[in-house]
Formats: sequence, C-alpha cells, structure tokens
Amino acid sequence: MTNFDYQTPTRLIFGKDVVNQLPEVLKPLGQRVLITYGGGSIKRIGLYAKVMELLKDFDVFELPGIEPNPKYSTSVVDGVRLCKEHNIDVILSVGGGSVLDCSKAIAAGALYEGETWDLITYKVPTKAALPIVDIMTLAATGSEYDCGGVISRTETNDKIGYIDPHLYPVASFLDPTYTFTVNAKHTAAGVADAINHVCEQYFALPGNDVIDGFCESLIRTLMKWTPVALDKPTDYEARAEIMFACTFGCNGILALGMGQSGWPMHGIEHALSAYYDITHGQGLAIIMPHWMRHILCEKTMPRFVKFGVNVLGISPKLPDKEIAEKAISGMSNFFKSLGMPMTLREVGIDDSRLDEMAHHVAVNEGLDNPKNFYPLSEKDILEILKAAL
Repeated sequence: MTNFDYQTPTRLIFGKDVVNQLPEVLKPLGQRVLITYGGGSIKRIGLYAKVMELLKDFDVFELPGIEPNPKYSTSVVDGVRLCKEHNIDVILSVGGGSVLDCSKAIAAGALYEGETWDLITYKVPTKAALPIVDIMTLAATGSEYDCGGVISRTETNDKIGYIDPHLYPVASFLDPTYTFTVNAKHTAAGVADAINHVCEQYFALPGNDVIDGFCESLIRTLMKWTPVALDKPTDYEARAEIMFACTFGCNGILALGMGQSGWPMHGIEHALSAYYDITHGQGLAIIMPHWMRHILCEKTMPRFVKFGVNVLGISPKLPDKEIAEKAISGMSNFFKSLGMPMTLREVGIDDSRLDEMAHHVAVNEGLDNPKNFYPLSEKDILEILKAAL
C-alpha cells in the first residue's frame, strides 16, 4: 500500500427535495449568483423555475447553452467575462458533468487576469477560484465530488483534464428524481463513464483490499441497477443507487494507497471526443475492452482474475487466462446490452485520422510513463484504436 494524504471539502446533500436548502447554502457565499446550465432540459423538467423561485432574494445572472464536451472558446470565455462584468460571488451549476466541468474552469478564470487557458494547461498555477455549488441532473462523471473537469478547445483538438484543489464544489445537491427524464442513451453513457472511472483506478499496482473492495462494489452496483433504470426510468432506488455510485468516480478515494494508473482509457478517448465530438461515455465503452485485451499479459493477469471473480462472479476454479478473457468479454457484453456502440465506425470514426490521434495522445497524455500500470507507446495506442474500428 502506498502513502497518501487525503482531504475532500465538498458537502454532499442527497435525496428527494434537498434543493429546498439551496438559499441557506448560497447565502454565506454571496449575493450575486451566476447560474450555468446546458441545452434547456432543466426548464423542461421544471428545475429552472424551481431554482429561480428559490433565488428570488439573490441577484441572478445566467450562462445557458453549455455544450457536452464543454468548449473553451465559447462557454468558458463567456462565463469568465460574465463573472468579471457582474462581479459574481458564486457560481451555481445546474445540469450534468459538462456544465459543472465548465463552471470550474470559469470559477478559476474569473479570478485570473490572464487567459484562462493558461490555468487549464497548467502554464500558470491556479491560486484562487470563485465558490461553486451544483445541482446535478445526470449521474456520470462524479464531478460533483471532485476538483477537476475536462475542457475542449476545438481549434487545436485538445481535450484537457483540469485538476486543482481550488475547484472542489462547496456543496453538491444530488436528487435522483432529477435524473428520471434522462434518456436511455445518456443513462447508459453515464454509467459507462462511471465504470471506466473505477476501472482506471482499479487496474493499478500495488493495490489494497480496502480500495479493491470499494471499486468492486461500485461496479457491481452499477451493473445491477442500470438495467432496472433503463426498464423503469422513474424507479427511485435504481436512480439513487446509480447516482450515489457515480459520485465516487474521480474524487481520489478510489486511488488511496494504490499504485499509479495513468488513466489510459480516458487518455485515448479524449482524442476521440476532441476530434469527433462523440459522447464521452460511448467512446469509453468502445475503448475499454480493446485496451483490456491489449494489455492482458502475465504481469496484468492477476488483476483481471480478481476483477473477473469478484465483480462478474466468474468461478475461481477456472484457469487464470480463461477467467481474464471471460471478464473482458463480460464487460463488453454488458455495455452492448445497454445499447452502447461497440466500434468506432458506429460513432462515425473511420481509419483516416487514427495515426494523427495516436500521435496526439502519445505526445499529450503521458501514457508511456514507466510508473503506470501498463505503459503505452504510440504504437500501442494506434493498435488499440485499430482494434476498436
């Protein structure tokens, strides 16, 4: 078990109707609120009207239209401008992980005099950020309980994970009823993203039994309850279990005492969604089985065996290689059962830019770090992409 130093400051407020506590949470943070949200779903489900009523005693400004795979040159830049123009005290993110990721970058940029991209690319250290509160409407990224977000810059095909301790939300409101209207595609994609978050940290050496058990439980929970939610979208217990499990994806708990992972599947998928703007969770569902097959070897075999036995219930009496192969096939079949695309061609990606993307990943993602669970060269990355076609 490796050494660690861990702290999370975010307050989680979970359950039905917890959003009613919003005014008392916001009041100590300031009077001037910037509400950030996406394409209008919060208006269709009545959440926008609810929030505006709750904030009737605040000075409220709005940044609508934040995109999936949030874009720097539009949403982040606009949000920073609004914060500075209106002397915003606190940002209220209402929506899914993309809205919150974008809001985190805005929160930092609002207190920086230069270009926010300098912070996102770590050219300049982040020294402060506006406080952030969020109301989540999608179970997926776990951004509500972590200090990072992913921002895309389409003109350079960059998609960067921006992580800094100043970016933890002050409080996150998690009401599973707000996920009832999430369609099957985005429910499944969110779960695929969450499972991948867990696997990125599970496949690491050394491991430890405490975190291994936590990871295994989270994946089993998501695999158990997602089919229920897809069949009965308003099943509260299913939506609650999924939302709770997704929350732990990226806040560091699953990496405590573990070896270095490198997050290779995310590193590869970031190129796919940066170049083609595909749904992040779908890209991860496609890449994951092919990454697993590519790295399966004598060194990695024990982790796959443990995963297969403890997550998928495969008999430990089978030969190790058979357990590992069944585990990989089991995850692929699970994603397929959710209606996820399982090849790049299904999401409109052909072989014309694979070499370019593999090079971009190799240069920018650091997947060849020898401390990673299984270092990937540019050749490895290209082979995984080709296998995923």
